[in-house]
Amino acid sequence: MKWLGIDEAGRGCVLGDLVVAGFLYEGDDPASLAALGATDSKKLSSKRRLEAREKLSTAGTPIIERVTPAQIDAGNLNHLEEQAIAGIIQRTSPDMVIIDALGHPSTLPATIQRLLQAVSPLSPNIIMEPKADLSYAVCGAASIFAKTDRDTALEELKAQYGTLGSGYPSDPKTKAWLQAHANTGSPWPPFVRTRWGTVRALSQTSLLT
Repeated sequence: MKWLGIDEAGRGCVLGDLVVAGFLYEGDDPASLAALGATDSKKLSSKRRLEAREKLSTAGTPIIERVTPAQIDAGNLNHLEEQAIAGIIQRTSPDMVIIDALGHPSTLPATIQRLLQAVSPLSPNIIMEPKADLSYAVCGAASIFAKTDRDTALEELKAQYGTLGSGYPSDPKTKAWLQAHANTGSPWPPFVRTRWGTVRALSQTSLLT
């Protein structure tokens, strides 16, 4: 039996890629991944996420798809995320796919049907639920890889660009960095999602000063 968990990190961020991660487990007991630390990555400290990532690497196969800020600026985020998920399913040919919900529960049946059409002739069973990363260990494993991959990428950006915070527009450190860069009048670096309302407002303000 091939089980595939899928989750993302960075969907609501203004900085950096959206990271969509799959975790492929082959066996009869995907719940056993919980003993290796598989759970909703937000429930763990950075240290424990890295420890879980190392242990899980020996139990299954992680697959990472990244959606860049340029792609997000030029396209539709929901469509791009569905494309990334479909790509992971096509690469792994699983029997069962468990995905952390992409939207309101009322929209999930239609999303599942679009995914099945996109991956045809594959026809895996698909479960898509809110908090699936907490309810299903294989989805929790995907959550771990999505979060740690994005965190690593953000740390690399910080080494070059300074204090960026978490990359979320509500983060005071992120807002301060965005404001400081806007004040310079320089073009936004390629890791900034320029269509986000926070960035567009700052860009308009900088043109007036």
